[in-house]
Amino acid sequence: MKRLLCALLFCLVTLQASAAGFSATVDRARLNEGESLDLILESDDATVFGMPDLNPLKQQFEVVSTRQENRLSSFDGKARASTRWVVTLLPLQTGFVVIPPLKLGDAESMPITLEIIKSEAGGKLAPIFIDASLDRESVYVQAQAVLTLRIYHSVSLYDDSSLTPLSIPNARVEQLGDPRTYETDVNGVRHGVIELRYAIFPQQSGELTIPAQVFSATPALRSSGQDYNPFGPRPGRLTRVRSPQIPLQVKAKPASWPANEPWLPARALTLSEAWSPEPAATLNIGDSLTRNLMLRAEGLSSAQLPPLPMQDVAGLRRYPDQPQLRNQTNDKGMAGSREESEALVLSQSGRISLPAVQLHWWNTETDQLETASLPARELQVAHNPSLDVETPTSDAGELPAGDAPLLWPWQLASLLLSLTTLLGFGLWWRARRQPAILPTAQSGPSPRTLLDDIKRACLANDSQASRQAIDAWARQQPETLADMAERFQPLSEALDDLNGTLYSESGHQWQGESLWKAIRSLPPLEATASPQETSPLPPLYPR
Repeated sequence: MKRLLCALLFCLVTLQASAAGFSATVDRARLNEGESLDLILESDDATVFGMPDLNPLKQQFEVVSTRQENRLSSFDGKARASTRWVVTLLPLQTGFVVIPPLKLGDAESMPITLEIIKSEAGGKLAPIFIDASLDRESVYVQAQAVLTLRIYHSVSLYDDSSLTPLSIPNARVEQLGDPRTYETDVNGVRHGVIELRYAIFPQQSGELTIPAQVFSATPALRSSGQDYNPFGPRPGRLTRVRSPQIPLQVKAKPASWPANEPWLPARALTLSEAWSPEPAATLNIGDSLTRNLMLRAEGLSSAQLPPLPMQDVAGLRRYPDQPQLRNQTNDKGMAGSREESEALVLSQSGRISLPAVQLHWWNTETDQLETASLPARELQVAHNPSLDVETPTSDAGELPAGDAPLLWPWQLASLLLSLTTLLGFGLWWRARRQPAILPTAQSGPSPRTLLDDIKRACLANDSQASRQAIDAWARQQPETLADMAERFQPLSEALDDLNGTLYSESGHQWQGESLWKAIRSLPPLEATASPQETSPLPPLYPR
């Protein structure tokens, strides 16, 4: 019976079912759970384009990758073109699994039967297996649970290994440091271990399920007598192992927790303070002190630590700094710290009392309420004579006559100030009566010089120089060049001829004599006659 089964499996491996030039084969038909195989689809029909329909595979397989290969070979003196698709599949179940028929156009492949062997208990004897564990079975809401993943491999792995990211709904996940690698002995076999640790903070009470993590890697397996080619395909097969799902019970806050207090479930919590400088037995008004308060909790992150309760005290001016938040990792998980610093300036003499600082927290190890506190402190502040303001020892009426203050310098200064104020007001009033914009004399060459430039450029038939000279001349005229061309037809025609020469692609030879004649013959602009106002004064030279 065993020989018959082996022969059947051998036939299934070597079977190549073809229909209308489309065939399907597998590299092996018997494999272990978690191992991948290659499905090779080949078509020798050059008229078929596109890709085979792989949707029927998704019910029982995971399509890891697909690559296409175009081949050209010769057989019996004839060229033969073929297209191959290599599909890497990962079976999703054990036992006998059938690769269904696949279609490429009108062609269809034959089904192929595979046998997936289930791994032994726990996968301990497999070349690669993964183990997951929690440090506790139940935690309070927002408390820490540490998840440890250990990936064991008894064979070398290529550098393409990957692990799916850990994402849990209704929980915050923090990775604890970088992955650790070491070796250990499992059932007498040396295994390499990749260890990862996560801190999980549930945000909702009830049952929380830690999802399975999938580790993918390619074992570096070499066949005997086969030369290793670093640039060729890797001889190993992609392997995926999956960790088990782990349930976690999340408990709600205890009923004995004080109302209106921030919830702090921690394994340990400490509260300490430091002064710089250390307060002396007696202080003076104006002295400044720096007080640092440090809150450290094991099993909580720094983002979960609340601000420390601080109260305003009479006789103290407080200048707080931004809090410093830090996270550290150790063998038991995460430890968060919050440091608050403030400068205290003494502004009143006498006894100043700093109240005690208290913070409630829940000890998850002993499962009871505890309080971390700093004792109250009293500061004795003495009077500082150096800050007193000096006062005169006698009244002004008792000053001798010779020591009376002089008044005339102040009177002279007041007079000069009044005069300068009047002078400034007069200049401002005069400036208001002036026009906002004063006419400025035109600068530049005279119109006669500009006309000489136009004449010289036109008679030299230089179109560029003529245009520049005309523009400079027109800027000093009372009307624009367009207005002059509108009221004098010869000038308009001459300018059109000049523009045609400058901006046309023909580049014909321009003659500038007509333009110079038009400018020289331009009639002067007639001034607009305005009615003369009648003056009440008699004429200067009466007839």
